[in-house]
Amino acid sequence: MEWTLNRKADNPLYQQIYEIIEERISYGEFPPGSRLPSERKLAQELNVNRMTIAHVYDELQASGLVERKKGSGTRVSTHKWGILPKGVTNWRKYIESGSFIPTYPLIKKIRDEAKQMKGGYNLASGELSPDLFPTHLLQSSFTDLGISEDLGSVNQQGHLPFRETISQYVKEELRIGTTSASVLVTSGAQQALYLITQCLLNPGDAVAIEAPSYSYSLSLFQSAGLRIYGLPVDKDGIDPDDIVNLYEKHKIRMIFLNPTFQSPTGSVLSESRRKKVLEISTRYGIPIVEDDPVSLLSLEGDRQFPLKSIDNSGNVLYIGSFSKVIASSLRVGWIIGPQSVINRLADARHQIDFGLSIFPQLIATQILQSPQYRIHLDDLRAELLERRNEMVSVLSEVLGDRITFTIPSGGLFLWCKINRKIDDHQLVGEALKNKFLYMPGSVYGAPNGYARFTYARIKKENMREAVMQFADALSRVP
Repeated sequence: MEWTLNRKADNPLYQQIYEIIEERISYGEFPPGSRLPSERKLAQELNVNRMTIAHVYDELQASGLVERKKGSGTRVSTHKWGILPKGVTNWRKYIESGSFIPTYPLIKKIRDEAKQMKGGYNLASGELSPDLFPTHLLQSSFTDLGISEDLGSVNQQGHLPFRETISQYVKEELRIGTTSASVLVTSGAQQALYLITQCLLNPGDAVAIEAPSYSYSLSLFQSAGLRIYGLPVDKDGIDPDDIVNLYEKHKIRMIFLNPTFQSPTGSVLSESRRKKVLEISTRYGIPIVEDDPVSLLSLEGDRQFPLKSIDNSGNVLYIGSFSKVIASSLRVGWIIGPQSVINRLADARHQIDFGLSIFPQLIATQILQSPQYRIHLDDLRAELLERRNEMVSVLSEVLGDRITFTIPSGGLFLWCKINRKIDDHQLVGEALKNKFLYMPGSVYGAPNGYARFTYARIKKENMREAVMQFADALSRVP
């Protein structure tokens, strides 16, 4: 049996394999009831990871094309509708032809496992554990909500009292000077990024993002048809000279940065580099998008303020949210930038959803105005410091010289390098068998052999057992 895969094509290998099998089923080459090769055999034949074939078979089963039974392998469906007879819509073709690219398969698998897993340890999520949520503050915000506003009145930029509260809040806490007119409320940071890539850029435009970076895990950049170029990150963040090189070679039109406790590395862009990045941005007229979810979570006393706080040219679009300091389910974020840009983004967002729900904005206003919010931040930082220190201690004791990491001065993550050649897909698979979830570095654009652990997601007393489960999985990968 011959299989022709194009390893240089834009569409991923799992999608190519799916389409080949789907075509052979529809042509009758794989008749109803016939058995497909085992995952291991087909993976060896195609020289791909076994998890890739498992994902293909899962998709075929979800489409009704195959049936899978433990001990019986994978067989072509005997149901009439599963064979896609003439006249039946093949929705798969529509799904794959859309402009919005699906989530990276390995990320989807980890997220799906997180939803289904009973017990175990989830260090993959980038969120706080539920015991770190300010429950009492949230409850009191609901109780004191009070609705006197006209619920039928919708402002494109968001609820005015909330935008006024944000402008005061970022001035006091983050040293960002702005007014409510320069604030756009969003449902979170990813909606903010989506609006920016869709409204301010065109397909084919070149943009720069950090490497590795959380941005690599987001399909919205590719969905917008953007050409992406990496800015390598070291312990002091990106090298500003790399921006100049990319501009001269590719005429990059925008820079996406997470300069404070960067995800996944935890690095902080140094003060000297921050000034030079802004100087280059002004010199070449390249706007910067600053994603800042955790700058408030400095764990060692020295506050880190956003790049936007020293932006005197209005070149920085600043994205903030509550997802890492309150709870991601609150779904409130904001963009701060020049009023003309904010108006453009607000108009586009209004066309999409006709304005956000007012209730999260009312709750967020109550939270920001409450003295208990500052107390929560102090308590959160103290607890995260203890968890970080415990995770550092446990990793050092259990894994020793098998991994290397730099202790972050803030944020939620530890970025680790495994000190031998490893295949991320295999290690993720073995870790899943132990009910241990983490994010492999490859989903963020790093080479195989890196891991991001979220210490904010696990209690101190569970860390040793969790790390031992990871160590056991690591020992089983050749």
